[in-house]
Amino acid sequence: MKRSEINSAIQRSKDIFERHGWALPPNPRWDVTDFGLGDFEKCGLVLVNLAEQKEYCEKLMCVQKDQLTPMHCHAQKKEDIICRFGKLAIRFDVDTPNVKLQVNNDWDLVPADKPLVLASGERVTLTPGLKHEFWAESDYAVVGEVSTANDDVSDNYFKNEDVGRFSQIVEDEAPVVKLVSDG
Repeated sequence: MKRSEINSAIQRSKDIFERHGWALPPNPRWDVTDFGLGDFEKCGLVLVNLAEQKEYCEKLMCVQKDQLTPMHCHAQKKEDIICRFGKLAIRFDVDTPNVKLQVNNDWDLVPADKPLVLASGERVTLTPGLKHEFWAESDYAVVGEVSTANDDVSDNYFKNEDVGRFSQIVEDEAPVVKLVSDG
Protein backbone atom coordinates (compact mmCIF):
# COMPACT_ATOMS: atom_id res chain seq x y z
CA MET A 1 0.00 0.00 0.00
CA LYS A 2 1.39 3.42 -0.90
CA ARG A 3 1.90 5.97 1.88
CA SER A 4 0.05 8.51 -0.30
CA GLU A 5 -2.99 6.20 -0.30
CA ILE A 6 -2.75 5.88 3.49
CA ASN A 7 -2.45 9.66 3.92
CA SER A 8 -5.49 10.17 1.68
CA ALA A 9 -7.54 7.59 3.62
CA ILE A 10 -6.63 9.30 6.90
CA GLN A 11 -7.66 12.73 5.60
CA ARG A 12 -10.94 11.37 4.19
CA SER A 13 -11.66 9.67 7.53
CA LYS A 14 -10.80 12.80 9.53
CA ASP A 15 -13.24 14.77 7.36
CA ILE A 16 -15.97 12.16 7.90
CA PHE A 17 -15.41 12.02 11.66
CA GLU A 18 -15.52 15.82 11.89
CA ARG A 19 -18.66 15.99 9.73
CA HIS A 20 -20.41 13.69 12.23
CA GLY A 21 -19.15 15.36 15.39
CA TRP A 22 -16.47 12.86 16.39
CA ALA A 23 -13.66 14.83 18.01
CA LEU A 24 -10.52 12.73 18.14
CA PRO A 25 -8.17 12.83 21.11
CA PRO A 26 -4.77 14.54 20.74
CA ASN A 27 -2.31 12.35 18.82
CA PRO A 28 -4.60 9.36 18.24
CA ARG A 29 -3.06 6.09 17.08
CA TRP A 30 -4.07 5.52 13.45
CA ASP A 31 -4.21 2.14 11.72
CA VAL A 32 -4.80 1.85 7.96
CA THR A 33 -4.69 -1.52 6.24
CA ASP A 34 -5.42 -3.19 2.92
CA PHE A 35 -4.95 -6.54 4.69
CA GLY A 36 -1.96 -7.22 2.47
CA LEU A 37 -4.18 -7.74 -0.58
CA GLY A 38 -3.18 -4.59 -2.47
CA ASP A 39 -6.66 -3.17 -3.17
CA PHE A 40 -7.62 -0.82 -0.32
CA GLU A 41 -10.87 0.38 -1.95
CA LYS A 42 -12.10 -3.21 -2.21
CA CYS A 43 -10.60 -4.69 0.96
CA GLY A 44 -9.39 -2.26 3.61
CA LEU A 45 -10.12 -0.41 6.81
CA VAL A 46 -9.21 2.80 8.66
CA LEU A 47 -9.13 2.56 12.45
CA VAL A 48 -8.29 5.00 15.22
CA ASN A 49 -7.31 3.54 18.58
CA LEU A 50 -9.01 5.73 21.18
CA ALA A 51 -8.19 3.65 24.28
CA GLU A 52 -5.62 0.88 24.64
CA GLN A 53 -5.63 -0.53 28.14
CA LYS A 54 -4.67 -3.91 29.56
CA GLU A 55 -8.33 -4.77 30.19
CA TYR A 56 -10.16 -3.02 27.35
CA CYS A 57 -9.84 -0.95 24.21
CA GLU A 58 -11.95 1.38 22.09
CA LYS A 59 -11.66 2.08 18.38
CA LEU A 60 -13.36 4.30 15.85
CA MET A 61 -13.45 3.00 12.28
CA CYS A 62 -14.29 4.45 8.90
CA VAL A 63 -15.60 1.92 6.39
CA GLN A 64 -16.25 2.91 2.77
CA LYS A 65 -19.13 1.53 0.69
CA ASP A 66 -18.58 -2.14 -0.17
CA GLN A 67 -15.08 -2.01 1.40
CA LEU A 68 -14.63 -5.43 2.98
CA THR A 69 -12.93 -6.29 6.24
CA PRO A 70 -12.32 -9.96 5.44
CA MET A 71 -13.66 -12.99 7.32
CA HIS A 72 -11.82 -13.38 10.61
CA CYS A 73 -12.20 -14.16 14.28
CA HIS A 74 -10.38 -13.57 17.52
CA ALA A 75 -9.44 -16.25 20.06
CA GLN A 76 -9.45 -13.87 23.02
CA LYS A 77 -11.21 -10.64 22.08
CA LYS A 78 -14.90 -10.05 22.81
CA GLU A 79 -16.16 -6.96 21.00
CA ASP A 80 -19.16 -4.74 20.62
CA ILE A 81 -19.46 -3.34 17.11
CA ILE A 82 -21.54 -0.15 17.08
CA CYS A 83 -22.73 1.55 13.91
CA ARG A 84 -22.39 5.26 14.72
CA PHE A 85 -23.44 6.49 11.27
CA GLY A 86 -24.63 4.83 8.07
CA LYS A 87 -25.37 1.15 7.53
CA LEU A 88 -22.91 -1.61 8.39
CA ALA A 89 -23.42 -5.16 7.12
CA ILE A 90 -21.89 -8.08 9.02
CA ARG A 91 -21.80 -11.63 7.72
CA PHE A 92 -21.03 -14.64 9.91
CA ASP A 93 -19.41 -17.95 9.04
CA VAL A 94 -21.06 -20.61 11.21
CA ASP A 95 -22.10 -24.25 10.74
CA THR A 96 -25.68 -23.62 11.88
CA PRO A 97 -28.67 -21.96 10.18
CA ASN A 98 -28.75 -19.26 12.88
CA VAL A 99 -26.27 -17.61 15.18
CA LYS A 100 -27.30 -16.54 18.68
CA LEU A 101 -26.13 -12.96 19.21
CA GLN A 102 -26.73 -10.04 21.47
CA VAL A 103 -28.12 -7.35 19.14
CA ASN A 104 -28.95 -3.99 20.73
CA ASN A 105 -28.46 -5.68 24.14
CA ASP A 106 -31.17 -8.32 23.47
CA TRP A 107 -30.40 -11.95 22.60
CA ASP A 108 -31.58 -12.89 19.14
CA LEU A 109 -31.24 -15.71 16.62
CA VAL A 110 -29.79 -14.14 13.49
CA PRO A 111 -30.07 -16.08 10.19
CA ALA A 112 -26.58 -17.12 9.11
CA ASP A 113 -27.40 -17.09 5.40
CA LYS A 114 -27.76 -13.30 5.13
CA PRO A 115 -25.88 -10.34 6.60
CA LEU A 116 -26.97 -8.58 9.76
CA VAL A 117 -27.35 -4.90 8.85
CA LEU A 118 -26.84 -2.38 11.63
CA ALA A 119 -28.28 1.12 11.23
CA SER A 120 -26.94 4.18 13.04
CA GLY A 121 -26.98 3.58 16.79
CA GLU A 122 -27.34 -0.21 16.59
CA ARG A 123 -24.82 -2.65 18.03
CA VAL A 124 -23.90 -6.31 18.11
CA THR A 125 -21.74 -8.22 20.59
CA LEU A 126 -19.30 -10.69 19.03
CA THR A 127 -17.79 -13.43 21.17
CA PRO A 128 -14.34 -14.99 20.76
CA GLY A 129 -14.16 -17.53 17.93
CA LEU A 130 -17.12 -16.12 15.96
CA LYS A 131 -16.01 -15.68 12.34
CA HIS A 132 -17.23 -12.43 10.81
CA GLU A 133 -16.64 -9.95 8.00
CA PHE A 134 -18.15 -6.53 7.43
CA TRP A 135 -18.62 -3.69 4.96
CA ALA A 136 -20.60 -0.44 4.61
CA GLU A 137 -23.87 -0.63 2.72
CA SER A 138 -24.21 3.17 2.81
CA ASP A 139 -21.67 5.51 1.13
CA TYR A 140 -19.60 5.01 4.28
CA ALA A 141 -20.12 3.97 7.87
CA VAL A 142 -18.61 5.34 11.06
CA VAL A 143 -18.21 2.37 13.36
CA GLY A 144 -17.22 2.07 17.00
CA GLU A 145 -15.64 -0.91 18.67
CA VAL A 146 -15.43 -1.48 22.40
CA SER A 147 -13.68 -4.69 23.32
CA THR A 148 -11.60 -6.63 25.74
CA ALA A 149 -7.86 -6.12 25.44
CA ASN A 150 -6.77 -5.98 21.82
CA ASP A 151 -3.80 -7.81 20.33
CA ASP A 152 -3.71 -7.14 16.58
CA VAL A 153 -0.44 -9.01 16.16
CA SER A 154 -1.47 -12.42 17.48
CA ASP A 155 -5.28 -12.47 17.93
CA ASN A 156 -6.54 -12.05 14.35
CA TYR A 157 -7.29 -15.28 12.52
CA PHE A 158 -8.27 -14.79 8.88
CA LYS A 159 -10.13 -17.42 6.85
CA ASN A 160 -8.10 -16.51 3.74
CA GLU A 161 -4.46 -17.34 4.47
CA ASP A 162 -3.32 -14.64 2.00
CA VAL A 163 -4.73 -11.95 4.29
CA GLY A 164 -2.36 -10.13 6.61
CA ARG A 165 -3.37 -7.75 9.38
CA PHE A 166 -0.83 -5.05 8.46
CA SER A 167 0.11 -3.72 5.03
CA GLN A 168 3.51 -3.50 3.42
CA ILE A 169 4.01 0.23 2.86
CA VAL A 170 5.63 1.83 -0.17
CA GLU A 171 7.02 5.20 0.98
CA ASP A 172 6.08 7.45 -1.93
CA GLU A 173 5.53 10.53 0.28
CA ALA A 174 6.03 11.58 3.90
CA PRO A 175 3.56 10.18 6.44
CA VAL A 176 0.97 12.58 7.88
CA VAL A 177 0.78 10.49 11.06
CA LYS A 178 2.64 7.56 12.56
CA LEU A 179 0.65 4.35 12.15
CA VAL A 180 0.30 1.59 14.75
CA SER A 181 2.23 -0.64 12.32
CA ASP A 182 5.07 1.90 11.94
CA GLY A 183 6.47 0.71 15.26
